Amino acid sequence: MHPAAPLDSPPGPPRPSRPRRPRAPLVAGLLCVPALLLIILVELEWGPLGTVDGDIARTTHRWAVANDGLTHASRILTDWVWDPWTMRALITTAVLWLAFRGAHWLALWLAVTCAVGTVVQQGLKAAVDKPRPTWPDPVDSAHFAAFPSGHAMTATVVCGLLLWLLRVYGVGPAAWRTAVALAVVSVVGVGVTRIWNGVHWPSDVVGGWLLGALTVALAIATYAYRPGTRPGTRPTETP
Repeated sequence: MHPAAPLDSPPGPPRPSRPRRPRAPLVAGLLCVPALLLIILVELEWGPLGTVDGDIARTTHRWAVANDGLTHASRILTDWVWDPWTMRALITTAVLWLAFRGAHWLALWLAVTCAVGTVVQQGLKAAVDKPRPTWPDPVDSAHFAAFPSGHAMTATVVCGLLLWLLRVYGVGPAAWRTAVALAVVSVVGVGVTRIWNGVHWPSDVVGGWLLGALTVALAIATYAYRPGTRPGTRPTETP
């Protein structure tokens, strides 16, 4: 029998905290279900989905025709501010910045992720081949198939990856809140403008959001499990 320790004895050494498991694989798994379900419903031309798409598209198109000033602003936002090439320019700037700082693997990973997202997007457009809305009095025009929305998917991928980079590099609270607000406004705003301008059905935009978020989650999961990398650590940079 060992004597009981006195009540005022100092506590033992703290136990090491269990490392947090990365959440990206779980998020990716959760996003897979609605993304695949939506692709199936669009491919099967499910009636209720088409009805919702048509009702929303017709209503927003009437508003767009009746509000010239708002529609003009919407076209500027979607064609210049939130255009996929603008988004790609942002991610290219981030890639060059990372390469300059010596984080070459992260720069390559970022570039490849965006390229893969574009390939998936274009491949799905060709495979599903969903027609875009047609109007007797269009306020905008677009080419190629409708599903998924390239604008919505590209904005989601780019904003999601940039937010993850900011979190990894530990930006301050004010900068983080500003970045999150800008990302949310951009991702939601570009989807709304595509529907408002009459060039996409709502399901195209939702599909772009889901597939973009899934791309980001899968990419972060692959980076987290890269050999020799601990999830959540800052990328190694060359001094």
